[in-house]
Amino acid sequence: MKKSMEIADSASWYCALALMTLILMGCIKTSSVSSDEAARGKQLLKPPCDEIYVVGEGETLHTISDKCDDPFIVERNPHIHDPDDVFPGLVIKIIPSTAGKL
Repeated sequence: MKKSMEIADSASWYCALALMTLILMGCIKTSSVSSDEAARGKQLLKPPCDEIYVVGEGETLHTISDKCDDPFIVERNPHIHDPDDVFPGLVIKIIPSTAGKL
């Protein structure tokens, strides 16, 4: 009888350990999946740039075009006569190409 109690006690500890391991693995997997989904959701809902964009220090039309996904910045902003004459504080209109496809 004593031997069977020892076996039952050991088995319950192993079961408890296995259960805790499964719970921890489930929590880790759940948290990593939900953060990835949240990141994807934010990318889909929020445009990369606002429609009105203020040029910052060291930015060029090329870097802004890449960042905001708008390859037609010069065409949409007739006040930009020279694409190389971009300065901090310049206000430009941005229309991401994804918005144009809708």
